[in-house]
Amino acid sequence: MTIISDIHVPARAPYSALLKKGQTMRIIDLESQQAVDALFYSAADTTERYSAQDTLAAQAAAGGRYDLTTGSVLLSNEGRPMVKLTADTCGFHDTCAGACSCESNIVRFGHETRFMHSCRENFIAELSKYGMSKRDLVSNVNFFMNVPIRPNGELTVDDGVSEPGGYVELQAEMDVLVLISNCPQVNNPCNGFTPTPIQIIISE
Repeated sequence: MTIISDIHVPARAPYSALLKKGQTMRIIDLESQQAVDALFYSAADTTERYSAQDTLAAQAAAGGRYDLTTGSVLLSNEGRPMVKLTADTCGFHDTCAGACSCESNIVRFGHETRFMHSCRENFIAELSKYGMSKRDLVSNVNFFMNVPIRPNGELTVDDGVSEPGGYVELQAEMDVLVLISNCPQVNNPCNGFTPTPIQIIISE
C-alpha cells in the first residue's frame, strides 16, 4: 500500500477528500469516543449520493443489522455501491441518528445551545467548496457513534466504545467525494463531552 495522504483533523473541524475507486480511507479515533460524521457523493455526478435507506434496506434483505461494520456496503440513491467497510475495530457505526445542528441542539438541549457549532455547519462549509449547498445535505454515517435502538423503537446516544487508536477503513467502489465533520457536539456523550482530533490516511 502507498500512502497518498496522512493528516490530522482538529477537534470540531470539517474535512473533505476525493477517494478514487480502489483507494482506501482509514479514519482513526486517536483519543477514543469521538464521533465522526460522514457524507458521500459520486465524484462524477454529485446528484448521486449516499442513501441510508437503500443501504439499510439491502442489509435487512440479507438478514443483516441496522448498524454498519466490516462488510457493510454503503449504497447510493441509485442503488450502486459507493464504499465498503473493509476493517473496523469498533464493531458498529450509526446511520440513523443524523447530524447535529443548531436546530436540533435547541430542541434537545435548550435555547442556550443555539449558537454552538454543529456538524451541519461543517458540512455546509465543505459542500460550498464543490458548488453545493444545504439543499444537498442527505442522511449521514456517524462513525464510532453508539446509538442503540430500544425495544420501543427509541434511538439513544450512549457513551462511545471506541478505544484510543481505534479505526474504520473504507474502500472506494467508485470515485467518491467524502465529506467529514469531526463532530463538535458537547451536550451528549457521542464525543465523551470533549471533542478530540482524528487522523485520516488515504492509501492505494
